Amino acid sequence: MATPLRRTLFALQRATCNSLKGGVDVWQPLPLVVPVRGKKRHFIPPAVGIKEKNKVDPEVRARAAGVVFRQQYMERAINISCSAGIFDPYIPPEGDARLSTLSMEGLKQRTEQLRQSAASQLAMRKIKEHDTLFNTKTFPELAQDIFIQAHMALTQFNKEKLHSLVTERCYPEMTRGNRYKTIRWSFLESLEPPRVVQARCPDMISKTNLYGQVTLRMHSRQTLAIYDRFGRLMLGSEEEPKDVLEYLVMERHVVNPYGRWRLHGKIVPAWAPPKDPIQKTVLIPGPTLKPWEEFNSLNFEVPKPQSVQWSK
Repeated sequence: MATPLRRTLFALQRATCNSLKGGVDVWQPLPLVVPVRGKKRHFIPPAVGIKEKNKVDPEVRARAAGVVFRQQYMERAINISCSAGIFDPYIPPEGDARLSTLSMEGLKQRTEQLRQSAASQLAMRKIKEHDTLFNTKTFPELAQDIFIQAHMALTQFNKEKLHSLVTERCYPEMTRGNRYKTIRWSFLESLEPPRVVQARCPDMISKTNLYGQVTLRMHSRQTLAIYDRFGRLMLGSEEEPKDVLEYLVMERHVVNPYGRWRLHGKIVPAWAPPKDPIQKTVLIPGPTLKPWEEFNSLNFEVPKPQSVQWSK
């Protein structure tokens, strides 16, 4: 707006000087430039190649001017190498026992087993169409070997090997909370041979994207000991073995010719006994020592906690 006005004044001054020099006061018509203001723009985008003195985000300036931006959607990455959960999880009978068919509960249990076995047979047919080596007789031994190798890789903190043995869903569940801890685990023996109790072949996103999920029952004897970062025992014992009954879920992306069976999760029944509590290490406040003092020479007694009445 200032540039056209400056040009107009400069032209008037030049014409006045020329008339005074010639001695003739003659009025000459001059081109008149009138600045015209266009449409008011609330937001002017920055010009290309011009660096602004104060670097301001154009989106912030546009929002301040009242320009509405489109809604931004937070997208999550989708991993198709494994499914997001356990489809139709197997519900083991209470106590892992078989009830009598003469009772009403035993009859319901037998009917549910027949329905589950029919669905498992259809799923096994789909799995065998893509995996010709799958067999319910040899698969439990393979799954048990994968289970042992995965837990040994967990104790050794071998992330590369653990990723090849467990799925992307199972990996954070196994490694969560293991920082600054030492895990000692060993597989002693199988009390009962592992067996397949259920098989499913669900699909995800499309009907042709199939995943094979096989649930196994494994009864074994194991030892587990977890130490904190100070070397104190938090859970379990290395010398006292325990009998463990587990229901493992193995999964494979069957439409992928390079897919492999991996540990996908574990089913914990509602009637399972509760886990042992974890013994946490706490800091006991002690006396403030001077540089020339030692703790043993002070004969400091650990203060006992005061009794607190929580309810009347």
